[in-house]
Order: sequence, then C-alpha cells, then structure tokens
Amino acid sequence: MMTEQDTQEIPVVWLQGTGCSGCSVSLLNAAAPRVANVLLEALVPGKHVQLRFHPTIMAASGELALEILYDTQQTEQGYVLVLEGGIPEKIPNIGGSTGAGEELSIVDSFTQLAEQALCVVAVGACATFGGIPAAAPNPSGSKPASQVLAEHGIATPCVNVPGCPAHPDWIIGTIAHVLMYGLPTAEELDEHGRPRAFFGELIHENCPRRADFDAGKFASHHGEPGCLYELGCKGPVTYSDCPLRQWNSGTSWPIGAGSPCLGCVEPGFPDVGRALYQKISNEQLPRIQRDEATGQLQYVTPEPAPCSESAD
Repeated sequence: MMTEQDTQEIPVVWLQGTGCSGCSVSLLNAAAPRVANVLLEALVPGKHVQLRFHPTIMAASGELALEILYDTQQTEQGYVLVLEGGIPEKIPNIGGSTGAGEELSIVDSFTQLAEQALCVVAVGACATFGGIPAAAPNPSGSKPASQVLAEHGIATPCVNVPGCPAHPDWIIGTIAHVLMYGLPTAEELDEHGRPRAFFGELIHENCPRRADFDAGKFASHHGEPGCLYELGCKGPVTYSDCPLRQWNSGTSWPIGAGSPCLGCVEPGFPDVGRALYQKISNEQLPRIQRDEATGQLQYVTPEPAPCSESAD
C-alpha cells in the first residue's frame, strides 16, 4: 500500500499576466476531478500537485506571497510553471520583487522562473498566442509565453493549452500527462504546441450542425436553425474537442447554445480569421486533397486571413 511518504510532491507555480483570470475561474469549475481533489489528493498515483503560488486563490498576499514565490524559485527543482495571461513588456514593475526587495517586471519574473522549471504550461488564449490583450494595437506589448521564451533564449519546453477560457479538462489533463508520462512528445503535440488529445480534430468534423452545412442549410440570423457558417462560425478552421467534451460539466457549448464558434483556440485570435461574427472566406474552408507521399486523402486547412472590415 502506498503511503504519504511514498508520494512525490510536484510544485506548481501559477503566474498571471495580462488577462481576466477567466482560466482560473474555469479551472475552479472543474467537475471530474474537482479542484479540491487535485489539490488535496494524488492527481496520479504516487504524485501530488503542490500548488505553491497562485495570486488569485492563495491565502497569502503581498510580500508574504512573493516570499513563497522567491523561495520556490531558489529551492525547488523541477516545478511546473503555469502562465495565465500574456507577458506585457510595455508595463514595468508588476512582477513582484526578489527576496532582497528588488523590483521585478513580469518579464523578469516569468523568465527567471522558466529557466528553473521542468516545463511551462501556457494556459488560455492570452498566454498561448496573445489573445485579446495582444490584439491590435496591443498597447501593453503583450506577448505569448513561447515568444518570450524564444526571445530570451530559454530552452524550457512549453506546452500550449489555448482557449478563452481554456476548458478545465484541458488544463488538468495536460498537467496530469506531464506527471504520469513526462513531457509530451513531438507526435503528441501539433505544430502550435497544443496536445493533439484535445486539439486534434476540427470542430467542423464533429459539429452537430455539420449535416446542415453539407446540405446548404445556413442560418441567416442568430437563433435560427441551420449551419452558422454565414454568421461567422470559425468551426471549419478551428481544432478543438468542444463538440464532444462540451462545457459546464457537459451541459452545452457555444454552437449548442446558438453562437458561432469564435475560434478562440487558434493562433491570432481575435485579429486573424475575420471579425468575431463575420463570415470567413470560402478560401479558408478546409479542403480534401491526396497526400503525394502516402496516397492518402487528408484535410488541409489553409492559413487564416487577417481580419478586414468587410465580409466576402
């Protein structure tokens, strides 16, 4: 029988940059397992998540909280660094201070912690690809985690878990995978660093309104039956398991509630791929073509085009 002494503690540091804390709220709404189970029990056999720092939900605040952050950086090896929100390079001195009282920018705090981390898990659209804070004209100079790591020459692996907000299953599942199997392999991540287990198929392929699309039955106004493509649905160019997993403990999801998919898990959201409720161009729709090397038929999704003021 495994005892508490046999359980390995895995420290987790959760930083927040430019964002709305929506991913933290999403995580707190996790259903199976619940957050209490994640924090108080072994998430996987023999390993327990020890959440050392989270500015929104931790009891400590101010200098006491920052001392915990500094102590973790100095004494722990192999912690998991989670970033929620982007890194605002044009906003100085919001990253706390060192144990000696030296003021740090969020860039300093993130890069120093990232250098010591086992891996970085970027959670939410803002941390993975920039999201709303990095949308034009981006006055805060917000950048995603992977870009900051690359610019500072930090080789710590980064796994992207996008979404606005990210689904709690995506967050917990990614961290559990790291604890159970180590870092995801190249085959387990797509070209944007997202776990294929959650972001491996187009929403378009699993959408319950796909039959309407194939039949040419399109809604012309919100609330009408039919495919939502004409109303700006980004499902044909968005990779996510939202139709199968759904939200709020499987209650519903955007298209199920009558809203077009906004493509919030894709790079460039919300600047790329047309405005939120503006129809994407026909050229952006995925097409079927035969792979010259294997001879197999495959879906090819073109690169999304930047937003414009007029629809096609």
